Amino acid sequence: MSSAQSVSNFNVQVLYSEHHNWLKSWLYQRLGNSAEAADLTQDTFLRLLGLRSSRHFSSSDHARSYLCATAKNLCIDHWRRKEIEKAWHDTLSSYPEETAPSAERQASVLEALEEINLMLSELPAKVAKAFLLAVVCQMTDAETAIQLGVSDRMVRKYVAKAMLACLKLQASHTTRELISEPEM
Repeated sequence: MSSAQSVSNFNVQVLYSEHHNWLKSWLYQRLGNSAEAADLTQDTFLRLLGLRSSRHFSSSDHARSYLCATAKNLCIDHWRRKEIEKAWHDTLSSYPEETAPSAERQASVLEALEEINLMLSELPAKVAKAFLLAVVCQMTDAETAIQLGVSDRMVRKYVAKAMLACLKLQASHTTRELISEPEM
């Protein structure tokens, strides 16, 4: 272990001991669930540990600001996942029980939805919205253009950009599957 890593790990240990309870309380106030607050507190410190460079804070307030910003981002991700899960479960509840997908298939679809959501959240807002309106809601280019206040041609460019992101996501998923398959 290099000295930079040990200093970084030491700093995280100090931050953890000094700010863990405060951060967990802060998260509990926002989430209203102690288990979720505990999980996101751990995730916040894990994210800090995962940084490639060591992090130094000039004061306790500076450290708390950083932890707070990281925890806020994790909360947003958490809430997005919950929304996706709820929408998926609402969809599943409309299926007759005998035609509902298996538990494994349900988990796989939910994981794919979360990946697509993450991919869309990384795109510019108009690109993501154009994709959702045109592809998911099946609106025409003209209808989508009116919604976004852009030209039909721009809608096609936005959708093409989002489709390219989908293809990249699919390619990375395929690559992961190929890498994880055992050789015979």
